[in-house]
Amino acid sequence: MSWTQAEVRELKEGRYLLIDEEPCKIISITTSKPGKHGEAKARIDAVGIFDEQKRSIVHPVKHRIQIPLIDKRKAQILALAGDEVQLMDMDTYENFQLRIPEDLKGQLHPGEEILYLIAMGRRKITRV
Repeated sequence: MSWTQAEVRELKEGRYLLIDEEPCKIISITTSKPGKHGEAKARIDAVGIFDEQKRSIVHPVKHRIQIPLIDKRKAQILALAGDEVQLMDMDTYENFQLRIPEDLKGQLHPGEEILYLIAMGRRKITRV
């Protein structure tokens, strides 16, 4: 299992949650007041980590929601090949390739260390 659960009221901006099986980073949370017969609801706006699509959900604040387990790691750049970069994990020494994000093109150089994350079995470069 690559996720855990938390109540909607425990979520904070900048944290992560799963929407439609896609790990997303929370941009904003707005909470309504409880109604006469209902409970307070929260609207959560988030952006997908891997596809960068904006998503919104509305749930009661006591609703339990899935939180992806995100592993942040360091890797060293071994080689650049077009739109991909070959990396070596600094803990496991595993070699793998990832696509270079648009905002980091031209900024990566062999021998440098970068940060990447693993969520739901997928990887993405986050920072140089």
